[in-house]
Amino acid sequence: MVPTLVAHRGWAARWPENTVESLMAAVDAGADHIEFDVQLSADGVPILLHDATLERTAGLPGCALDMHWDELRHVCVGETARLGDTCPHARLPSLALICDWLRAEPGITAFVEIKTESLSRFGVERVLDPCLDLLAPILDRCVVTSYSDEVLMAASHRPDVSVAWVLERWGAESLARAESLAPEYLFCNYRKLPEGMPALPEGSWRWVLYEVTEADLAMELAAKGAGFIETMAVGELLKDPRFASASTRS
Repeated sequence: MVPTLVAHRGWAARWPENTVESLMAAVDAGADHIEFDVQLSADGVPILLHDATLERTAGLPGCALDMHWDELRHVCVGETARLGDTCPHARLPSLALICDWLRAEPGITAFVEIKTESLSRFGVERVLDPCLDLLAPILDRCVVTSYSDEVLMAASHRPDVSVAWVLERWGAESLARAESLAPEYLFCNYRKLPEGMPALPEGSWRWVLYEVTEADLAMELAAKGAGFIETMAVGELLKDPRFASASTRS
C-alpha cells in the first residue's frame, strides 16, 4: 500500500514553514494533503505559526500571542538562520489568507492544527470559533487537528467538522482515550512507536505518522497500517516513483 503524503507545514524542508510559499510549493510538487499550525494574535486573528514566539522563524524577540495583527502582518518569517536567503521576505500569513487560497485549490485537503499555547492563553472557544468561521466555506476538506481533548470535543459537536487527535505519548491510556474521542485521524510521531511493533492498533481512525523524511521508511510504516505519512520533505518523497504514481496532482 502506498500511503498518502501530508505536507507538514508545507514543503518545510526547502521553504519557510507555515508560509504561503511553503504551502504553494508543496501543492506545486504534487501534494494534495497539507498541514499547518494556527495560533491566535492578541486581538483575536488566527495566524499560521508553530511556536508562540517569533525567534526561530523570524529571528525576533517577543511572543506573537501578545501582539496585534497589524504588527504581525509585516513580520518576515523566512527562517534565514536555517534557509539563508531562500525566501527572506516570506510574511507571517493569516488563516484568512490561506483560506482564500484554498478556495481556489479545490483538490486540497488541509489538516489545521490548533496550537496548545493559544488554547492555554485564550481558551478553546475564543480560539476555535474564529477558525471555524474562516474554514466554513471549505470545511468539507479541512480537518481540525489538536493535542487538546477539549478542542476535539468542541469541534466534533458541530455538524460537518472532521477532527484529528495528536498523541502526546504512546501507551494503553492514550489509545483508550483515542477510542473515547473517536477522531477520524490519529497523529503520532513514528519515533514513539514501540520498537518491533508489527502493526498499528486498529481503531475508528486512520493513522497519520509524522517526522518521516525517507521513502523506504514511509513504505515500512504504511505496511504497519499507516495510511498517511506526514513529512516536511514532501517534494523529495514525491520524486520517488512509488509516490509519484499515487499522487492525484502529478
